[in-house]
Amino acid sequence: MIRYRLLVSGRVQGVSFRYACQQAALRSGVSGWVRNLPDGRVEAVVEGQPEAAGRLVGWAQHGPPGAVVTGVAVQPEQPEGLASFQIR
Repeated sequence: MIRYRLLVSGRVQGVSFRYACQQAALRSGVSGWVRNLPDGRVEAVVEGQPEAAGRLVGWAQHGPPGAVVTGVAVQPEQPEGLASFQIR
């Protein structure tokens, strides 16, 4: 298991990005959560097998249609064994 914290910047804030991220995470087979930050970035924490987590990181670098992703900061963390995906 591997865990990443992603800070996604650009024109990405909003429920549509968060929902799209949740769907991408579920398709990738990872767990975690997503929330909007007051400064306009989106924070996501994903946990799963390295290949699956890597797929979600790749997805976040492009985002869904309509999102303009200008950067994704990826920070590895210790896995905690999350059970599901949440949107905050």
